Amino acid sequence: MSKHKIVIGRTDIADFPDLGFNQVEVKIDTGAYTSSIHCKSIKVKDGKLYCIFLDEKHPEYSLKTHTFENFKTIRVKSSNGISQKRYEIKSKIKLFDKIYSISLSLSDRKDMKYPVLLGRKFLNPKFIVDPALIDLSHKNNIYEYQNIIQK
Repeated sequence: MSKHKIVIGRTDIADFPDLGFNQVEVKIDTGAYTSSIHCKSIKVKDGKLYCIFLDEKHPEYSLKTHTFENFKTIRVKSSNGISQKRYEIKSKIKLFDKIYSISLSLSDRKDMKYPVLLGRKFLNPKFIVDPALIDLSHKNNIYEYQNIIQK
């Protein structure tokens, strides 16, 4: 039996309940395998990972250091073919009023427009991407209403 896939646009706004962040802009990237989140000051000490998420531009930014005991090291290949070591954590993301598990690699995305990138590992098999649309989860009620009117 096939599951119904949700249409998601090229960008959206998501909550990360485990991390304590709401209204975080995310970019949907089918070219990326892994999902990543912007963070800085990444350190491992005594078997624990320490980092600071987001940056001054985000309204929920603080200098709070998050600590993780469960993390792993992965290799991520960038679009230019260069492979780099990154730390990866497990967390939760809320889209379309549903909470999903997600693996996030920790990356300095300060020069990027979006602090979070959602890759294929998370998107498949839950979502179908329509690059002509944006923020469907954030505008979920409006989108559903428009679909009903068009039928």
